[in-house]
Amino acid sequence: MKKFILSLLLLPMLALAEDAAAVVAPVLNSGDTAWMMMSTALVMLMTPVGLALFYGGMTRAKNILNTYAMVFGAFVVGFIVWIIAGYSIAFGTADGSMNQVIGGFGNVMLNGIAWTDLTNIQLGQLYPKFVFVVFQGTFAAITVAIASGSVIERIKFSTWMVFTAIWVLVVYAPITHMVWGGGYLFNLGALDFAGGTVVHMNGGLAGLVLAVLVGKRAGYPKVAMKPASVILTALGAGLLWFGWYGFNGGSAFGANAIAGVAYLSTTIAAAVATITWITVEYMVYKKATLLGAATGAIAGLVAITPAAGFVLVQGAFIIGIAGALIAFFGVMVMKKIFGYDDSLDAFGVHFLAGLWGAIATGIFAVNDKALLWDGPLKASGDRMGQIMVQLESVAIVGAFTLIGTVVVYYIAMAITQGSRVDEEQESMGLDESVHGERGFNL
Repeated sequence: MKKFILSLLLLPMLALAEDAAAVVAPVLNSGDTAWMMMSTALVMLMTPVGLALFYGGMTRAKNILNTYAMVFGAFVVGFIVWIIAGYSIAFGTADGSMNQVIGGFGNVMLNGIAWTDLTNIQLGQLYPKFVFVVFQGTFAAITVAIASGSVIERIKFSTWMVFTAIWVLVVYAPITHMVWGGGYLFNLGALDFAGGTVVHMNGGLAGLVLAVLVGKRAGYPKVAMKPASVILTALGAGLLWFGWYGFNGGSAFGANAIAGVAYLSTTIAAAVATITWITVEYMVYKKATLLGAATGAIAGLVAITPAAGFVLVQGAFIIGIAGALIAFFGVMVMKKIFGYDDSLDAFGVHFLAGLWGAIATGIFAVNDKALLWDGPLKASGDRMGQIMVQLESVAIVGAFTLIGTVVVYYIAMAITQGSRVDEEQESMGLDESVHGERGFNL
């Protein structure tokens, strides 16, 4: 009888315990899930459509199809190797000191991740981990695609495909781990909201390294190399801007107020950078070109990327204006001084504007703990300490990218027995000589 009475007394307690367990159990947030899936689709649009058109329009007509194919191929190959091992290297866990540079290999082929697993549980942003994997995979793909703009019109397509596969694993994934995946720069408190160091500095510097190693195009800089279609480039820029809302807004990892901050700062920076570029262009050359407007917009978008969720109106204005000025100097002045053949100015626009944006994040980030990630500024309001962390992050990423890209280039060149097309192919154009097609049948 006593046991029966005791069990009756315990029943309400057991029911309460079951209710409590039900309350704390993670439940998928449909709003955040929809937001992250939409953001992923927007970032995907940026590479095989936006960037491909932006780059394709700037190249000569005889190479437009090859340029598009290089960007499209980079997306496909980059995403495949990301699933195979890139994600594991970037966001997996490793024991010991190596975890400062790379994650583990426990998630190769996404092993250990169930389709029901949710991510960002501690932040209350409950969406499928598979969505996070795809979202980050689109970042990996566009980063290596950015580098293609420096070597179009002369690199072998086979070399580029091999380079893409190895580079994503050897260079991109470790840098992602260091900055976002719990590695050294993450623990240091470096701020990079959506990829100033991880994406734009990384891809832009890799492009310059490739341009120097592959060599200049035949006839450069004496032969006129006019773009096939500025209209296509402008269309590509518009699509990139559109996709950037997923790039920056999605990096808030939820449909929340920080995503709204990123939306506003992204739009401001791109708009003021566009006006800044064509204003300077008119002052110097007495012409305000559509190509200049498109390039200025991209420079502003690149510059604001690392700061998008950390700055408000004033910061976005300054970062966008300065980003356009710095990129303009890189494209119009620095390139001529040093004489390198960065075909489509990936270094001038992506690396230099990304470098400025990464440092400017420490200068202009709002001292608001609700916005900031862990770091000197959030911990103690130490602005100078945060700037020093940002400087250290750009130095480490720059050195890693430089060395890693050189190594990967020589590996790819050895595998494909040379990196450059022959003189006849280059003269004919890579569309017909490599792909047996024409971009335009006029």
